[in-house]
Amino acid sequence: MAVRHHLIHATPHRVWAVLADPSRYADWVVGTSDSRAARGLWPELGSALEYTVRIGPWTAEGTTVVRHVDTPRELELEVDSGPIGTARVAIEVRPWGDEALVKVDEHPLRGIGGTFHNAAVDTLIQLRHRSMLARLAKVVEESATTEDHVRA
Repeated sequence: MAVRHHLIHATPHRVWAVLADPSRYADWVVGTSDSRAARGLWPELGSALEYTVRIGPWTAEGTTVVRHVDTPRELELEVDSGPIGTARVAIEVRPWGDEALVKVDEHPLRGIGGTFHNAAVDTLIQLRHRSMLARLAKVVEESATTEDHVRA
């Protein structure tokens, strides 16, 4: 099971502000180099964004669609990575004292990823989540620090 959690030293509101900004998607999603709104008002139900993955000279495009949203607590996405297939990524943001506990649960749905989903794939997803949640924490915490300095 590819579920991981991370304590972010910022309020759930600040975490949600980053999740709700389609231009910040590439800042915290591992492997993504660019993101942009594609359809609807992100992160409303059915809205979508497009992203670019760059590995050396190779690039690929993908799409992420919001399948469920309960602002500011839950965001479920279907990530379409082309030939690799699609995955369900559920993000839960919970208050934890003055901080936010963020849980990510990802499962391949369709395509090669869904067909060959096994414990080894879950291990790779776990490693990616560790990095992704650390990046999300960094983006959120830096945004919170910047906002606090602007107000002071």
